[in-house]
Amino acid sequence: MFVSEWMTRRVFSVKPDDSISEVVKMIKEKGIKHVPVAEQGRLKGIVSDRDIKDYCPSKATSLDMYELHYLLAKTKVREVMKTKVFTTSPDIPIEGAAMALYDKDIGCLPVVDDGKIVGIISDRDIFRALIDITGIRHNGNRIFLMIEDRPGSIKDVADIVRKHHFALQSILTSYERVREGYRNIVIRTKGSGNFKALKAELEGTYSDVRILKG
Repeated sequence: MFVSEWMTRRVFSVKPDDSISEVVKMIKEKGIKHVPVAEQGRLKGIVSDRDIKDYCPSKATSLDMYELHYLLAKTKVREVMKTKVFTTSPDIPIEGAAMALYDKDIGCLPVVDDGKIVGIISDRDIFRALIDITGIRHNGNRIFLMIEDRPGSIKDVADIVRKHHFALQSILTSYERVREGYRNIVIRTKGSGNFKALKAELEGTYSDVRILKG
């Protein structure tokens, strides 16, 4: 799964010489938090609701509401925007974008292809991807267990699931925070099977099993 499948394609942007009041209006009307700054489709910077909030207090202490609105109308986007922008491309795996957002502690990544903005992917898009990939909206039993890291070990678990007449909805696996030679696995099932028998066999076969009935 790639960024192109999850990014927001309709991007609302402003120009460097637009006023900050236009950005504020756009953020409120469109329900967004980040606005790319572009000229002829090419990225020049980015401005967020946080950037505007950080800019306003320093100016607002000695101004009344009308003076503040006047200031925002006169302030150019280029005075507030960040020019160092982390970007991604459409063909980057979705987990690569998620890692960039987390490691850089930022809320979005403009998606750039051949120098032009083609989309934007935010932390909300990553949440949506996680929800869809795990299949949690479709319910199903959630099985967590630690298994040996060897060929066929995932198939062994999947065979038990199918044996009790459940289908596989999603399978996720990780080596994080697990002892060497093992891996964690999370399976979400779908369909109606014999939950009691499934639970009993899994708990009898594996030592570290947690099952949530869907």
